Amino acid sequence: MDESLQALLAELEQFGQENDAAITDRPRRMLNITRDTGEFLAVLIQATNAQRVLEIGTSNGYSTLWLAQAAQKVGGHVTTIEQSEFKLELAAKNFERSGLSDAITQLRGEAGGLLDSMLDANADLIFLDSKRSEYERWWPTIKRVLKKGGLLVVDNATSHADEMVPFMALVSGDAHVSACTVPVGNGQFLATLWG
Repeated sequence: MDESLQALLAELEQFGQENDAAITDRPRRMLNITRDTGEFLAVLIQATNAQRVLEIGTSNGYSTLWLAQAAQKVGGHVTTIEQSEFKLELAAKNFERSGLSDAITQLRGEAGGLLDSMLDANADLIFLDSKRSEYERWWPTIKRVLKKGGLLVVDNATSHADEMVPFMALVSGDAHVSACTVPVGNGQFLATLWG
């Protein structure tokens, strides 16, 4: 990773921490992933040669930059979904500064509706870091959009375990899925479709 991107990521980490410490209004908080989660995602993308990456929950683009720099190395692209206009604008500026804009497509809107419009088997890797109360409802569509052998990674598996348990049980109970939880960052729930 080049020095300018390293510096931008460090700046965004500090901004996210300071912003979230000062602001209690959830829509204005960044709620970024941890650095080790970013590193983990980057390794997963490169190890699986995930060229079509879908992120649900852009925020200010911190996680997207981790995904995009890894996807770019394997000739891939990231599509990221965000509903908040405020966060979309912050992310767009960060993408421009990063030099990774060509590797990122931003979609604005409600994730469930946007997922419904996507083609079958259209993503190699999906990173889910959004409104946890919607995950169970989105699961059939996520399963349709994710290619066989593709990987779903969901943040906050341990930090918000009470909210995540129903979704994790639903996915783990699917006969065509192998799943596990990895203690990286706030906990990552991983699931792959094999059947």
